[in-house]
Amino acid sequence: MAIRHKNYIPDNIEVRGAKANNLKNLNVDIPLNSFVSITGVSGSGKSSLAMDTIYSEGARKYLNALSTYTRRRITQAGRSNVENIKNLPSTIALRQRPTVPGVRSTVGTMTESLNILRLMFSRLSSIVCPNGHRLDPTLDISRAMDLPGTDENMGVITCPICQVKFMAFGAEDFAFNSDGACPKCQGTGFLKSIELNKIIPDKSLTLEEGAVRSWRLPGRSLQIEVVRELGVRTNVPFKDLTEKEREIVIHGKGVKKEVIIPTSTGKSFKLNALYENAYDAVKHSLASTKNENTLTRLGRFYSVKECPNCLGSRFDPKLFTNELVGKNIAQVCQLSINQLQDFCQEILDWLPDDMKKLGKNLTNELLELLQPIDDLGLNYLTLMRAGNTLSTGELQRIQLARTIRNQMTGVLYVLDEPSVGLHPANVTGLIKILRELVRLGNSLIVVDHDTSIISAADYVIEIGPASGENGGNVISKGTVDEIKQTSNSVIKPYLTGDARIIQHHQTKPFENGELDIEVGKRFNINNMKARFSKESLNIVSGMSGSGKTTLVFDSLIPSLLNQEEKEPIPNYVKSIDNGGIKNVITVDSTPIGKNVRSTVATYTKILDKVRKLFASTDKAKEKHYTASYFSYNNKQGACPNCGGTGVITLDIQYLPDMVETCPVCHGDRYKKEILGITWNGKNIAEILNMSITEAASFFKEESNIESVINTLSEIGLSYLELGESTPTLSGGEAQRLKLVTYMKRSQKDQLFVFDEPSVGLHPKDVSTLISVLNKLIDNHATVIVIEHDLDIISNADYINDLGPEGGINGGQIVASGTPKEICSAPNSITGKYLKKHFKEFNI
Repeated sequence: MAIRHKNYIPDNIEVRGAKANNLKNLNVDIPLNSFVSITGVSGSGKSSLAMDTIYSEGARKYLNALSTYTRRRITQAGRSNVENIKNLPSTIALRQRPTVPGVRSTVGTMTESLNILRLMFSRLSSIVCPNGHRLDPTLDISRAMDLPGTDENMGVITCPICQVKFMAFGAEDFAFNSDGACPKCQGTGFLKSIELNKIIPDKSLTLEEGAVRSWRLPGRSLQIEVVRELGVRTNVPFKDLTEKEREIVIHGKGVKKEVIIPTSTGKSFKLNALYENAYDAVKHSLASTKNENTLTRLGRFYSVKECPNCLGSRFDPKLFTNELVGKNIAQVCQLSINQLQDFCQEILDWLPDDMKKLGKNLTNELLELLQPIDDLGLNYLTLMRAGNTLSTGELQRIQLARTIRNQMTGVLYVLDEPSVGLHPANVTGLIKILRELVRLGNSLIVVDHDTSIISAADYVIEIGPASGENGGNVISKGTVDEIKQTSNSVIKPYLTGDARIIQHHQTKPFENGELDIEVGKRFNINNMKARFSKESLNIVSGMSGSGKTTLVFDSLIPSLLNQEEKEPIPNYVKSIDNGGIKNVITVDSTPIGKNVRSTVATYTKILDKVRKLFASTDKAKEKHYTASYFSYNNKQGACPNCGGTGVITLDIQYLPDMVETCPVCHGDRYKKEILGITWNGKNIAEILNMSITEAASFFKEESNIESVINTLSEIGLSYLELGESTPTLSGGEAQRLKLVTYMKRSQKDQLFVFDEPSVGLHPKDVSTLISVLNKLIDNHATVIVIEHDLDIISNADYINDLGPEGGINGGQIVASGTPKEICSAPNSITGKYLKKHFKEFNI
């Protein structure tokens, strides 16, 4: 037995007996004070090791050091399924997809830069007295904001010119989510109003023909009969109604009228119905519904316009009297981060000598907050930019900047796919930041599939060899050079350039038609014309924040949907030619289902078919068990103890909630008597425990189930279990599962739009994804993919590359054409990296 010296410093995290999810009693040593990459195919167990074992245990041990009172107010992770982990530092995790911020979040609030800026405007600015005298910044004014004593003293300034006493604006007054909110828009920066031309878009229609679109909303079917009782002609075009009739339709009072309703039998009955005018039908529907589809329909009646009072700045205009170097707080928030850094020096040059020390303290504080954002390539953002308009890559980098700016040491950072949403050029900056974290004395574990990140690591751990039950083992570990020499490594050919990455049967663009769109002014896009090839693989590429989402999700898709429903296209879209597209299917990576009740079997409707098979058995008929008895969501079949979830949650106060397998059904979800019914020798719980591969042979005689099972296998999900909870699937798995119902039939004139389908996918899984896209295109679908992954971009038929950079430096199509044409485009940053990629893989 080795004797450790008293000054022994461990150099590895020792993980012993890790069994979370599919991990096979895994033992592994992870170097400390190093950049460690964990890789492996989708579902192999990477996140199980990094997040569910190492981070979960590190967070739990840290929280155990806190008081009971504090722990009760923190969401805690449960104990990891691992025998032991030694030498584990305090742990911080950054998740794969940051939460989309609310309407009140901006870059300024998210980065906390606005907090410093508010202090600067309350302490350093030039102010104006009630009589209009502008006062230069002084230490006396600054001290007045900090005076001890009564509230009456604090913030009171005496004008040296007219001697009037007045209250100066403090830091809290400049908060648009508090006292400083614009009174007209309540600090949101915009006003939402119902537009008449959206409620009645076609005035040549009669009321009976549906001129008032808001009367088509649920529960408004009687409005035509009621308005007829109010003396309005319903068989005359709306434009030919009298002014009085139009007034009743648009603004008529809510009165009750007796109307006669015919029935299908030829009889009729009387009903007292409340009249809702065209506007009220929208307002009342919005107030009474939580249905997502109805809310989407209601949104089409509204227009969102910049608040005319604050001009979109969110601030109360009375605050604009305070100025720094001639700029008010709204104008400063409109500066890009790059410009704001330069503005800090302007402030110091402008301040009087006796205030420079205070100014230096505050500007240095602001610059420290801005520097990591700048380092991560986000210097084009403004503090006013709404948080919910940021791309995934921008959100994740802001999250990372918040984490690293404190320059802590001795911490273990666990990052789950930090390359999500990042252009290859942004990944270069990310690697620089990751190395800086290690240089500061921290340890770093990164779960990622990006080969440039893996190649930059000091040490690589590869989990596999395959997914699900066939994963959970360490198949290779060592330096990148050592991995390249490992025969059984799955990532090896993608590091050496030996993999075959072109999987798509590329075709000549526009042979089967095209879609065209012209976007006017929208965010950073200004007069952009874009083309998309029908029945082809179209890629929209470009730096984070270059305008990809604005072009596709804010402009193209709403225009196509509005055309389909004969509604006006968005006012910022100048023209749209749909090329004959009749339906739009958006496929994003949002989780499927909200809880453990949603499984692969329920989502694909396999369980519905299986329940009918069980109900058809002699024993089920004898007991009068219908198909509903074989659903764990119905009380006839669900275990009464857990309600059909298979688990129970125990609240143990200051400790984290414990989720335990139900002791009655032992996780099977069903009542004992339901599990006594079998079909082909298996009860329904045993079937739900089958993988897709096992189910394929079990249901080979049931064609309607077998076809769905085969489709799941074809799209690379054969390792999933039928009873697997869908909210736990990765983004890439969720996207492919959403395609199951579309794979077998013709998709002519159907547009499929994918938002970064490579999320969570190993390069080997990207090949599977491309084969899925091939099948859609072979079925005559048109496919548009927003993507940064160079393997997917390499397979494109036609590319629209946006840029040249992000934010105010983006919003243009810098190159368009085939991958080879993009490679030779001088202004395309994507082309530069794609050309290098082609060279690495000898294409």
